Amino acid sequence: MTPTRSRATRAARATTAAIAVGAAILAPTALSAAAEDPGPVDAGIFVEKVDGLPADFAAGVDVSSVLSLEESGTVFRDSDGQQADLFEVLADHDITYVRVRVWNDPYDADGHGYGGGTVDVDRAVEIGRRATEAGLRVLVDFHYSDFWADPAKVHVPKAWAALTDSERADAAGEFTADALDAFAAAGVDVGMVQIGNESNNGIAGIRCESGSATDASWAPCVAVYEAGSAAVRASDYGDDALVALHFTNPENGRYATYAGILDRADVDYDVFASSWYPMWHGSLTNLTSVLTHVADTYDKKVMVAETSWAYTTDNGDQHGNTINTSTTPVYPISVQGQADLVRDVIAAVHAVGDAGIGVFYWEPAWLPVGGPSDWASQNARWEQFGSGWASSYAGGYDEDARDWHGGSAWDNQALFAFDGTPLESLDVFRYVRTGATTARVPTSVEKPVVDVRLGDPVTLPSTITVRYNDGTQETASVTWGGALSWIRGTGTYRIPGRTSTGVDTVATVHVRAENVVVNGSFEDADTSMWDLTYSVASGDNAIKATGNATDGTRAVAFWAGTPFTVDLSQQLTGVPAGTYTLSATLHGGDQTGTDLSIWAWNETSGTRSTPVWLAGWNKPTTFTVPDVVVGDDGLVKVGAWLSLDAPAWGVIDDVRLEPTVAATTVDTTALQAALASADAVDRDAWTPESVAVLDDAVASGRVILAAGQPTQQDVDSVTALVTDAVDGLEPAATATPTPTVTPTPTVTPTPTNEPTSTPTTTPTSSPTTTPAPTASASASGPAITASRTTVRPGDTVTVTVTGVAGSQVEVGVASTYQRLATVPVVGGTGTATVTIPTTLSPGLHHLQVRDATGVVLAQVEIRVAGASLATTGADLAAPLATGVLLLLLGGAAVVVATRRRARAGRATA
Repeated sequence: MTPTRSRATRAARATTAAIAVGAAILAPTALSAAAEDPGPVDAGIFVEKVDGLPADFAAGVDVSSVLSLEESGTVFRDSDGQQADLFEVLADHDITYVRVRVWNDPYDADGHGYGGGTVDVDRAVEIGRRATEAGLRVLVDFHYSDFWADPAKVHVPKAWAALTDSERADAAGEFTADALDAFAAAGVDVGMVQIGNESNNGIAGIRCESGSATDASWAPCVAVYEAGSAAVRASDYGDDALVALHFTNPENGRYATYAGILDRADVDYDVFASSWYPMWHGSLTNLTSVLTHVADTYDKKVMVAETSWAYTTDNGDQHGNTINTSTTPVYPISVQGQADLVRDVIAAVHAVGDAGIGVFYWEPAWLPVGGPSDWASQNARWEQFGSGWASSYAGGYDEDARDWHGGSAWDNQALFAFDGTPLESLDVFRYVRTGATTARVPTSVEKPVVDVRLGDPVTLPSTITVRYNDGTQETASVTWGGALSWIRGTGTYRIPGRTSTGVDTVATVHVRAENVVVNGSFEDADTSMWDLTYSVASGDNAIKATGNATDGTRAVAFWAGTPFTVDLSQQLTGVPAGTYTLSATLHGGDQTGTDLSIWAWNETSGTRSTPVWLAGWNKPTTFTVPDVVVGDDGLVKVGAWLSLDAPAWGVIDDVRLEPTVAATTVDTTALQAALASADAVDRDAWTPESVAVLDDAVASGRVILAAGQPTQQDVDSVTALVTDAVDGLEPAATATPTPTVTPTPTVTPTPTNEPTSTPTTTPTSSPTTTPAPTASASASGPAITASRTTVRPGDTVTVTVTGVAGSQVEVGVASTYQRLATVPVVGGTGTATVTIPTTLSPGLHHLQVRDATGVVLAQVEIRVAGASLATTGADLAAPLATGVLLLLLGGAAVVVATRRRARAGRATA
């Protein structure tokens, strides 16, 4: 499926393979087991095996930001926490391909880099050279732009701005040829070349609209594809490098159109590549279907060139993340969720058949720089080294960068923790070939969102869905807290709950006045109540399903390659007289026009309006028009008017006209002080039962703070509730003290034949308890054992619990207690692999096992490292043991040396 390699490459790989066979003496059992495919391996995550995956199925990553990150001080580590070269780490985790983007001239007139890695040809070649040295193949991704290229950004390179379309095609061919010469001169093992990036709507500044694509309208872009492909075929790589074309939005059903146009134009390419991001691009079933059509109809290989998902909602820098707490999770936001995503995308591509050749994860190492909260330090690095998505210097070229430059919006989607340590999700490319298994634990729980009309009763579901790391799910009954009874009027409320199996959840309740706009979120297929006119007709301009919708899945979408207008309105009748507030949410970007507004009109109040704007991708903004007065005739017309220059794009969604409900004025000073006092409580010092009472009171207090129409009596009553809960906290039982290891006294004999006194192993004072260093235990009572006691945030630890009663226990981490897993118990014993929270601060903490009531049964001390594990001494046994093994085996070190010589041979061949 991948192209034939050069003789030098084949020779280098053959040498490495021969050395690996000779090295089998180091791990004969593992090699033998791999050859026999023993089934799922023990791990910290579940991964279902993808049967029949070819050996050359590309396991790829795009790490184009790496040089800027390293220049900004980012350190990457291996799985032992030791500083390591990123490309070596990737190779050690069975990554086989590195993708690198190439921009023509990502600098302003003064030489300041645009950011996003500032990847010009020279920097891309350096990334490719390092990947090749690590034994990885390279996919070169030409954007034919000076900065980001995607469906919403089709910017012409500055040097080509005055060229005609045909001249730009020629320039693209020359640029491709020159760049590939540089890659070849550096010995880079290029296995694939991508002509354009997500080029649905154009390439090299040439606009070819996707919504109205025809052979004629796409001809100028086809010329660029042909020129780029011809340059690849004529390069030193020739037919050894596959030519890929890259598109996105598989959910919109246009891939068949694109592929048909390319076929009729006889464009010479090998791979039809797609992006697939779960929050935007529909189902994987659809992805397989549209790729299968292209593969079967036009005899093309297919792959996913970009995908990713988040493992945390934490933000590693002071720049907002694409996936955050407001994102509706398609997969669990966890390491397991990342693994599930990658495995499913691999399976979807493999389901196409032999034509499915690989999957690439986008920017798995784009980590934060400059410290988690030091914006000044971060911004200095983003500006100087280009380690954020855009520097301010890009603003003259890309309008979005002018207003929204900054850091990484992707750090929580990395396959590395913020400190550079690999997450186990990086191993999914390996695990899909064998499968992986671990203890079954909940990974996500349904969090209901309920919309309630003001005055109607609030009813929450009695059951919710709990999902587990093995891919299964269960329906569990749920009990909602007393905070539900404190809802007062309009507002958005969070109501905690707990399932019958002990899993915590939260429901979000939106209480709103009645929206008199009909089908204001456009979810109903019948949109006849709306009048909608576009000055430019295209498939992109319609009320339709779109990943940019802000409420549900449908919205008024717009985009055009020429200046255009959008005129949306609805005439309402029978509206009760009164004062209303109009609101609408817009999401979009690339706006240059200023004539944009939402408005309401009637005979009573005339026209009332407010200006609106498009704040940028992933920045939906809600605009309001207050004091819309409806008279006794009940008539009012609402709408939006947008006059836009190309290439503005976006959606209008969630149009609402609601009766204005005045907020009540109350004094919440005492309530806020009571809540602050509750937040300061050391939860480990009090019984779980009394802490649960406090939690319920705190939730009730926060509901009142969010309420639109509480009374002062409500505020005073809930303040007393919180205060009483704090005063009513009961001290935790002290029967199970914190384990304190009491070392055996060191005996120093005198240089005589007999000791001067009989050494004693009894301490001079009785210890509170004498546990083993990695376990809390007694001969007959509960005990917890950890596989290691020095860890980093994000590490996994296998915990074994023994000597406990009941069918399940809970494992968590303290100082401030956090639940990590519910562990099934069989015969008094249970085992689980838990992940150390990324929010855990360095220092001493305890892994605890608790019973169903929250009583601590046993605990073991762990040290969370903030610096390299090499400084702790806790993990010295492994390198020492390795050293002894090398001494015993003698020539084993030749394996490493020869492997590196083989890599060097590849780089210079």
